[in-house]
Amino acid sequence: MKWVSHQAVTGVLAYAVTSDLLFTAGAIFGAIAPDKIEGKREGLFSIGWRSRHRGWSHWAVLYVAAFFALLQYFNIEDVQGAILNENSPVRLLFAFLFGALCHIAEDALCGKVPTVTPNIKWGVRLFKVGSLREYVIVIVIIIAIYLFKNRTFLSFFFL
Repeated sequence: MKWVSHQAVTGVLAYAVTSDLLFTAGAIFGAIAPDKIEGKREGLFSIGWRSRHRGWSHWAVLYVAAFFALLQYFNIEDVQGAILNENSPVRLLFAFLFGALCHIAEDALCGKVPTVTPNIKWGVRLFKVGSLREYVIVIVIIIAIYLFKNRTFLSFFFL
């Protein structure tokens, strides 16, 4: 997916779940992190970029482990409270990790991402990155989030 697609889907989902603009901003930042970690496609770092793309930086296990490490380090038992509490010192870190995990799930819609290990990958190819189909799917996902959030999803299908 293009970064704008990652940011749109992740931002809408984060806001739908939390109704918190600061959390949403952190998630949007995290939504581009796996690609930023890999480095640039052009210039000095472009050598071998394709072979590194969707490697360890797209391995969800690292982000989930970081999430649980934060819970342990800050001795957090109420996860929802820590995420939604404006005074929580880890709220933006959780938002960042949420965004990165969304990025990985979104990338699994247009190619393969690491699963159990960085070398074992899974995914589907519903569209080519940057294609019209990508943007149509992004719009459909955003509409689905809106319908589900507003509970019109159920009335839409069952009335």
